Amino acid sequence: MTLSSTESAGRAKPLLGIYLNDHLAGATGGLELARRVARSRRGTSMESDLAELVEEVGQDRAELVRIIRTLGFSVARLKLAVAWLGEKLSRFKLNGRLLRGSPLSTLIELEAMSLGVHGKAAGWKTLRAMCDRLPRLDAGKLEELLDRANRQLDLLERLRTETAEEIARERAGGQVP
Repeated sequence: MTLSSTESAGRAKPLLGIYLNDHLAGATGGLELARRVARSRRGTSMESDLAELVEEVGQDRAELVRIIRTLGFSVARLKLAVAWLGEKLSRFKLNGRLLRGSPLSTLIELEAMSLGVHGKAAGWKTLRAMCDRLPRLDAGKLEELLDRANRQLDLLERLRTETAEEIARERAGGQVP
């Protein structure tokens, strides 16, 4: 049995809503993680870059909510709550230090943020590819969002490299990272 294009479109629409809400859950966890990393690196050379990143990630999340609503979907609040809680639980990891932060934690968190931004960029690309079939999507805005995600990836790679070098310096200085 084959489906008509109307039937296929009818089945694809709920899937798109699920897909977008999955991305929104990721954006929610990513924003919480970005906020935490920015707080942990206050007073360092990374402070202003991380503050700007938090602002942009918040804007990207808000834009995704706008897209979800523009396309006629509702926000899956339970998924958002689970993502928020998951980020909080991820804080309980061994980092080689008991009572204070570790550059190792920052390194892992920057890598996790980078993975999230790669996923976000893939989501923007997917939506851009759907612009012909979903005229309510703004291809120009999606290009802007994709460009911003690429700049965020460049920033995260620079911060990750700086953090890795900090760990290496500590190790060379006889301290255990």
